[in-house]
Amino acid sequence: MTTEEDIKKRLMAQRMQEHMAVQQGEMMQAALQHQQMEEALKIIRVQMLEPKARERLANLRTVKPELATNLEIYLAQLYQSGQLKSRITDEQLVMILKKLTEARDFKIKRK
Repeated sequence: MTTEEDIKKRLMAQRMQEHMAVQQGEMMQAALQHQQMEEALKIIRVQMLEPKARERLANLRTVKPELATNLEIYLAQLYQSGQLKSRITDEQLVMILKKLTEARDFKIKRK
């Protein structure tokens, strides 16, 4: 004979399993989306960067991975909006990097 306490425990375990399954599904979906984004960025890198610029980006990824990711996203946006008409050279990439890393000077004036 099952008691009320046993029923509560089984229901709690079932809910916990369902919750874990949902979380696992969400994690798998997020991983798939991340992988698809990486594939798209890789294709865009090959299409829009000259070899030396690609090499510079790879070196940047080693030293500053966050900046490299921001740069790739920026380049992907330019590419998708049609603003890039030709492949980016190493010199152009350096100029873009300088613009992205420029320190903004903010002056706070107090009254």
